[in-house]
Amino acid sequence: MKVCMLSYSFYESDTRILQYTKALTERGDAVDVLALRDEGKPTFEIMDGVRIYRIMGRKVNERSQLVYLTRVLRFLLYSTWVIARRQISERYQVIHVHSVPDFLVFAALAPKLLGAQVILDIHDILPEFYASKFACGTDSFLFKLLVLVEKFSIAFADHVIIANEIWYQRLLSRSVRPEKCSTIINYPDPQLFCTRPKVRADDKFLIIYPGTLNIHQGLDIAIRAFAKVVGGLPNAEFHIYGEGAAKPSLRSLARELGLDGRVVFHGFLTSPEIAPIMAASDLAVVPKRASSPFGNEAASTKIMEFMSVGVPVIVSRTKIDTFYHDDTRVRFFESENEVDLANAILELYLHPELRAALVANGAEYVRRHNWREKQREYLDIIDSLVRSRNGRATLRDSSSLVSLAKKG
Repeated sequence: MKVCMLSYSFYESDTRILQYTKALTERGDAVDVLALRDEGKPTFEIMDGVRIYRIMGRKVNERSQLVYLTRVLRFLLYSTWVIARRQISERYQVIHVHSVPDFLVFAALAPKLLGAQVILDIHDILPEFYASKFACGTDSFLFKLLVLVEKFSIAFADHVIIANEIWYQRLLSRSVRPEKCSTIINYPDPQLFCTRPKVRADDKFLIIYPGTLNIHQGLDIAIRAFAKVVGGLPNAEFHIYGEGAAKPSLRSLARELGLDGRVVFHGFLTSPEIAPIMAASDLAVVPKRASSPFGNEAASTKIMEFMSVGVPVIVSRTKIDTFYHDDTRVRFFESENEVDLANAILELYLHPELRAALVANGAEYVRRHNWREKQREYLDIIDSLVRSRNGRATLRDSSSLVSLAKKG
């Protein structure tokens, strides 16, 4: 079987796509990926049997709607042309398109017309994501327009995969039929995110956040909370890994609060690079804003990644994270409450036995909920789509033979 993945993302850092491609290649399928090119990466590379075509560069620094939309539309147009050319030579049976944006699915127009089945994989639900990224209200014309785009995108696809149960229910209420939609949440790669001996030789207490740096992620709240307790944590440092539009303002905030040297900013790292750094930390924080419609409902893969590497994690009390987790395996704090977050940091710093309990319960949760258990469902979706495509082709061929016999 030949499958093509299309994503407006950096392939090597997208755990969700990496797991899909690994599941396919391990059973012998051929997989191509069309994705973005990060600085220093080649335009073509074969990685673990997957052919990666990095067709366009991107800096994750959009601060306006126009810049973001222009870059996405440019990628849509170029990827439409590239994938059409490749469909003629490769004859992909499945085109698996990853959102955001969900209208990227229309890049698969030529393959669909030539008989390929199309999956739309919604990592982040677009209307809520866009409203959060650019402060648009859910009653705005733009939000309603994006819901309409979502409906058209889903109608074009042959099957839809959505990244959590809350969004699954949302899509059922406004855009998709149940038989056309499946839920597959983000699971850590078990080969990358696993427990390992801590190799640090220093006596620092490292708090860490890895990921995108946008306003809905709440890193400003975490920095302010850290500032409240840093005086009582003489060996503590807060390390932030990632890129995003909020990074300059976060740097400025840290300087204003006198945290130079105690809050340390790093660049973006791929999953293989960040996993051992996460495992070597002492405490993690996921401080999303519940007031953001997107942040309140976007499941954080980082939580399960930290559970997998054996690091306790402090989590904002959002709708999605309280849906999947409880107080036995994460330390919740009231979202956007920097005092409550500061207390949580101090409590776990002072009580190693509480950290150990969270780690043990998190490990048990990961043992029962992981990608190994879920990948069979994904492969079944692929196989079912291909069988239905082949069945329709057989019916068309049979009809043609009947017509020829009648003419004869």
